[in-house]
Amino acid sequence: MTNAVVLTAYLEVLALSTILKGTEIRVKKFNKKFPRFEKRQLEAQSMILPGFILMLVFSYFPMYGLIIAFKDYNIVSGFMGAPWVGLDNFKEFLSYDRFYLVLRNSLAINILQLLFSFPVPIIFALLLNEMKNAGFKKIVQTISYLPHFVSWVIYAGLIHVLLDPRGIFNSILMLLNITEKPILFLGEPSYFWMIAVVSGVLKGFGWSSIIYLAAISGVDQQLYDAATVDGAGRLQKMWHITLPSIKGTVAILLIFNISGLVKTGFDQIWMMHNPLNMSMSETIEIYVYKMGLESFRFSYSTAVGLSQSVVSVILLTVSNFLIKKVTEESLF
Repeated sequence: MTNAVVLTAYLEVLALSTILKGTEIRVKKFNKKFPRFEKRQLEAQSMILPGFILMLVFSYFPMYGLIIAFKDYNIVSGFMGAPWVGLDNFKEFLSYDRFYLVLRNSLAINILQLLFSFPVPIIFALLLNEMKNAGFKKIVQTISYLPHFVSWVIYAGLIHVLLDPRGIFNSILMLLNITEKPILFLGEPSYFWMIAVVSGVLKGFGWSSIIYLAAISGVDQQLYDAATVDGAGRLQKMWHITLPSIKGTVAILLIFNISGLVKTGFDQIWMMHNPLNMSMSETIEIYVYKMGLESFRFSYSTAVGLSQSVVSVILLTVSNFLIKKVTEESLF
């Protein structure tokens, strides 16, 4: 018995020494491969810890709550005590009589925003890059950025004032004899998509152009000098040098935009949404808000939101694959 215990202890020590030896070898290989990875670098890289912790707390830990999408959740029973209903909440959403209307509004607004709000920042960045007067360029940049820092509550309030029947927009239309009487723009469902797209473009194109301006600033100046010697004009330089040089940035941002085709900005739509234009303004986010916070159907609204996220992941994967095939640029 004693010999068996001694033999077992010997084998455990031998195994432990082997593990430690292997670990030591891996550490040496790591230090050889990354000679600059020293203690001070580890201290510098530890600065990502606050952001990493915030991501865990607000992005990953709450994912545990997705379980209620498959349950009949209520506050009294809690997550674990709620009865399991499987896919009943998802089936109810797919059989909802206004499902196609809600999906249509979400897709239509996002596709229109993709067609207009995506190229506008690129064009603006290209034109801004061609400005030679540095002072005027800074003024234009500052003016274009300002709307981004205004909340949708204030921005939508300005839109309401401008599009009011007694507002300046109707006054101009009547002054030019384009219309005989004021138009209730936010009360006409047919105008809502156009208002949502235009207001979104005006609010965000300046801020979105920052990424493209940063990418343009990294283009080799010698390429422009060589093109100038060859007699190329400004438009030719933009088309043959600038755009190909920022192709990777454009491709990645396009992937992100396509992945969000079923997700509209809640703040924007909610602030301009009303019973008169509901047929064109009720998107999936608005529907989730009404079901979750107004009707207290937490499980059902979570199921709808989860369905939306799953579709977004699918769109992200498909768009990444297609764009990689076409441009050889991809997110992953």
